[in-house]
Amino acid sequence: MKPRILLCALLLGGGAAAASATDRFDVAVTADDLPAHGTLPAGMTWAGIARSYVGTLHAHGVSEAWGLVNAKRIAEDPHSEAALDVWRAAGYPLGNHTYSHMGLSQAPSLQAWEADARAGGAVLEQHMAGKDWHVLRYPFLDAGGSGARHDGALDWLTTRGYRIADVSLSFDDWAYTETYARCRAKGDDAAIEGMKAGYYRRVDQQLVRMKAVSQRVYGRMIPQVLLTHMGAWSAATLPEVMKRMDAAGARYVTLEQAQSDAAYRAPSPRSGNGALMERRAQDAGIDLSGLPAVEPVGNLDALCR
Repeated sequence: MKPRILLCALLLGGGAAAASATDRFDVAVTADDLPAHGTLPAGMTWAGIARSYVGTLHAHGVSEAWGLVNAKRIAEDPHSEAALDVWRAAGYPLGNHTYSHMGLSQAPSLQAWEADARAGGAVLEQHMAGKDWHVLRYPFLDAGGSGARHDGALDWLTTRGYRIADVSLSFDDWAYTETYARCRAKGDDAAIEGMKAGYYRRVDQQLVRMKAVSQRVYGRMIPQVLLTHMGAWSAATLPEVMKRMDAAGARYVTLEQAQSDAAYRAPSPRSGNGALMERRAQDAGIDLSGLPAVEPVGNLDALCR
């Protein structure tokens, strides 16, 4: 009887491990709007926010996190450039988010957008010190939709050796940035705690939905690319967000590893526009109705006025 009991225990153990393994997913972490996203709360510095950010990522075993830069923020606040030094000292690379965070479809012309993207290069050349910085994320995930402007920008980027940093997962951290700064200025800790509770709930919901969308669209769990922002709210909430990511089965990989998956190489007339999985669903006519939902952010604009 004892050998049979032992065999059953081993089989049960193996089944539990396999079930756990199916819940795992690879994810590359990225941060937009370096060196400075949104309003800087009193008593904080952009370098301090960056140190908090990279400290959290290192604590969770994130070996690479691309930071996408809007160099105009340095012209507006020269002290903010220290955040780029912090990011590079942590061993993380920097890429291009255009000079002024210009959406392609909203640009005066394709040539104006190209000039804005080109203008971000000088800062990247300096801080990347000979390393390849030719990774770009379209601001607002606005790649111009489909058509001549989209195709022209993509051709311009491709001829210059750029890779596009796609996005498949986001928690809308940007939406909380200004409200967080107002609430800190008013000392309204209760409002901040309420915001955090709602935000973490939405993080959990988005992780559930992400897995369901991946299964619906691809029939499997594809590697993810997480979009975050280099702001005070994002840094303050990142430790808890990463704990929830870990609990959901996250394994942290490089952007190249994530985007080597076939899902990121599938052709689309709107490549780079919007979120990857939803874009693929639209391209393929896949119905996403009935999947787990994520509650709205809510009227944050009314808080701490």
